[in-house]
Amino acid sequence: MLKILLERLRQGHRTIDWPQGPPPELSDRFRGRPRLDRTRCPAECRACVVACPTEAIDLAGLGRIDLGRCIFCPDCAEACPVGAITHEADYRLAVRQRGELELTGTEELQLAAALDRRLKRLFGRSLKLRQVSAGGCNACETDINVLGTIGWDLGRFGIQLVASPRHADGLLITGPVTQIMALALRKTWDAVPAPKLVIAVGACAISGGVFAGRPEQQDGVHDLPVDLYIPGCPPHPLTILDGLLRLLGRLESA
Repeated sequence: MLKILLERLRQGHRTIDWPQGPPPELSDRFRGRPRLDRTRCPAECRACVVACPTEAIDLAGLGRIDLGRCIFCPDCAEACPVGAITHEADYRLAVRQRGELELTGTEELQLAAALDRRLKRLFGRSLKLRQVSAGGCNACETDINVLGTIGWDLGRFGIQLVASPRHADGLLITGPVTQIMALALRKTWDAVPAPKLVIAVGACAISGGVFAGRPEQQDGVHDLPVDLYIPGCPPHPLTILDGLLRLLGRLESA
């Protein structure tokens, strides 16, 4: 027992201090928002458009990148002969409206605003979510699970994942919503008591991701009212947590 206590003292406090303290240091391999500098593009070059596996890039006018389609791979940046596309290191990506993920290179991301006063009063201190994998590959699901570990401790914010939709305040949806999961998702939504929230996590849940356009799936969550979009493939746990706290009005910094 003494050895256990000594080891516990040696390890110290393992849960991250954020948001009171600085965020954890991200890997050098982390890729945040892709930014396109259209002014640097050669007139007829379409290398990035051809390279993008999800058709997230549109070069018309000022150029536009759809973060809801983007899987944050390096293909576009590597294909660009002049370095017009770069990835920022900012983990803050969650928004309230789908259209806010479609950005020109000069636009700034409108980070998620908090729920209205009534819903924030209801959910701000205790939010229970039922996670539904609607055909996901388990990448987004894994990073959601990371939030329950000692390093992140999602429960300290009053946010918990629950087993039954009848005990939930909303759904945390991953995956492109395959045809075989569509009815199950609808029944799960119907079982959540009102008022309720929907949070779409990852490119698949937002737009279908790499599966977009295929008949076996529905290109993400469209039939339910989505309250928060968290892009990525998969989103970093810090991106997910940042979005959840902003939705609850617990994090309002720029």
